Amino acid sequence: GVFSVPAWGSEWFWWHWQGEHRADYERFVQRRYPPDTTYADFAPRFTARDFQPREWAQLFQRAGARYVVLTTKHHEGFTNWGSPVSWNWNSLDTGPHRDLVGELGQALRESNIRYGLYHSLLEWFNPLYLADKESGFKTQNFVLKKTMPELYDLVLKYKPDLIWSDGDWEAPESYWNSTSFLAWLYNDSPVKDTVVVNDRWCNNCSCRHGGYYNCADKYKPGTLPAHKWEMCSSIDKLSWGYRSNMNIAELMDEASIIEELVQTVSFGGNYLLNVGPTKEGVIVPIFQERLLALGRWLDTNGEAIYESKPWRVQMENSTDMVWYTSKGPVVYAIFLIWPLNNVLELSSPAPSPATQVTMLGFAGTLKWQKSPGKGLLITLPYMLPSPLPPQSGWAVKLEGVK
Repeated sequence: GVFSVPAWGSEWFWWHWQGEHRADYERFVQRRYPPDTTYADFAPRFTARDFQPREWAQLFQRAGARYVVLTTKHHEGFTNWGSPVSWNWNSLDTGPHRDLVGELGQALRESNIRYGLYHSLLEWFNPLYLADKESGFKTQNFVLKKTMPELYDLVLKYKPDLIWSDGDWEAPESYWNSTSFLAWLYNDSPVKDTVVVNDRWCNNCSCRHGGYYNCADKYKPGTLPAHKWEMCSSIDKLSWGYRSNMNIAELMDEASIIEELVQTVSFGGNYLLNVGPTKEGVIVPIFQERLLALGRWLDTNGEAIYESKPWRVQMENSTDMVWYTSKGPVVYAIFLIWPLNNVLELSSPAPSPATQVTMLGFAGTLKWQKSPGKGLLITLPYMLPSPLPPQSGWAVKLEGVK
């Protein structure tokens, strides 16, 4: 988005600068840009000159992603496709002069990855929206002239597999016309049989209505939710957009990403991991490195993740370092820290004489014995000595346990 041009603070740059008049944002603009600079002046500098959708798709495939969600429009209102109702404030008329939504969609579909579209219902500074807000949301000019035409356009043009709605929190469903749009989407649209939506469609929809729930950014339920859900997280802990001033301590490392993924999947959730591309359309090497590390882990351990279901127990009661998933009768125990004595103690699974234990990525079976209490003790393969305890997650596959 246009927020990748200042690339500072966060993707809420415009709001912090001119909605809240935060001093640090005002200083930033004064120091770096000519006087009288407006947010609209950033748009021509959002060039996406180095945007290579096929390279993105290849990266996401190597990262193990099965679906990808692109921001088609954030709260700034700039659309990454040629929206007919966003005159001169879209990626065809200004900036990249490209249909970013369409180009990425084509590349992802060639790579057999599902395509989701993020779309913000509100626009901070759109005069139509501000007037509707002024009326206490009794008028709907913004919804009828901007939000809804864009949602219908996105569905008809790009036939997305998923719609990730956002920007819902200020107004009720009756203002947004969410139910009539969703009724059309599920009954009459070209994607009616395949499309999935999240829960951000009105000011009290979150965690209550939706094909699946997000509940909140970086939501961690703590217990098994009754409804399908998704955890959205960001490698940069301070922003969802690209920041030129980020430093390494503010980024999630490989182990924390794997831990978050494992916990999410144990609780029956999907994991949506965010990276913010630059104004040139590049995913910077540090983000690529994190995504590829996750992909390598999934190459070995994906069997315990993809198409898995929550087991009767989500985690080992004594510790949050062992998490469970299952597929039919097979149970997977994913442990995040390697036990010092090379023995993994699991108290939740009940073994039987037919129990067999293997480790993903390791040939052969593992020796195990019944635990003195309950459960089983598994002798792990010998790890080479290292001054640091290895840490990024391993999975044992348990067959013949209850």
